[in-house]
Amino acid sequence: MAKKIVFLDRESLDATLKPFSFENEYVEHESTWTPEDTVARLQGAEIALINKVPMRAEVLKQLPDLKLIAVAATGTDVVDKAQAKAQGVTVVNIRNYAFNTVPEHVIGLMFALRRAIVPYANSVKRGDWAKSAQFCYFDYPIYDIAGSTLGIIGYGALGKSIAKRAEALGMKVLAYDTFPQEGLSDFETVLTQSDVITLHVPLTPETKGLIGAAELKRMKKRAILINTARGGLVDEAALLAALKDGTIAGAGFDVVAQEPPRDGNILCEADLPNLIVTPHVAWASKEAMQILADQLVDNVDAFVAGKPQNVVEG
Repeated sequence: MAKKIVFLDRESLDATLKPFSFENEYVEHESTWTPEDTVARLQGAEIALINKVPMRAEVLKQLPDLKLIAVAATGTDVVDKAQAKAQGVTVVNIRNYAFNTVPEHVIGLMFALRRAIVPYANSVKRGDWAKSAQFCYFDYPIYDIAGSTLGIIGYGALGKSIAKRAEALGMKVLAYDTFPQEGLSDFETVLTQSDVITLHVPLTPETKGLIGAAELKRMKKRAILINTARGGLVDEAALLAALKDGTIAGAGFDVVAQEPPRDGNILCEADLPNLIVTPHVAWASKEAMQILADQLVDNVDAFVAGKPQNVVEG
């Protein structure tokens, strides 16, 4: 008997889905915005494919046929995993697909901020160079990457991949993780000694607001903060204030607390030369998205075959 599969936000994955290995009834929707639509579209479905569509308890309770939530991402904070477990719904995610794309985005943000590439490019467009008395001008400070210190908070596969690139650039690397690993630094050392700090931890009740006003004040004044993980890790109001008053030198964010920011967002709307915000695309190189899409199908196939892989515990 064909199993019903519903992809609720297909538009979020710009890649080809290979065929599933079992008989199925496949339905996809470009996007799904309301809990009511989520419930309606998943009626009779055994398998839900999602990227960022919330699957909260009130939704899950209305889906008695659901057996698998296959998340087309690594982060699973959109799923109420306790409720899923209570209903016998398996949750699986994607792993080790962004080993190039996220590190490259982090390095790109680091170069752009440390070398003030964006504000200088914008100043040229404004005509500042044409008005300069000299062949160049120094409106924005530029700092070398080589010889600086990179602090990595969250030392999993992505953190380690970024560390290799940083070391190749002549940087010293300090890393912290909540899971003990040999040779790592403590959180305070990473926070206070780094010229660049990049976040790579999941959003959990324990990590929400990990970086707030107090933490920002303990960072170097010339430091920059990069976040390609989850917006909720950082107190956005505190960050904006720190950027404006010079508590830290800059920030590069690929995530904000609410995505998309339909009701506005203070970081997205800020016009600051030391802030770069990109629309959650660090993960989205064409190569990485195809790896993700292939693994998504493999995860579903493995579950149906009775050998589930990449299972996320509740």
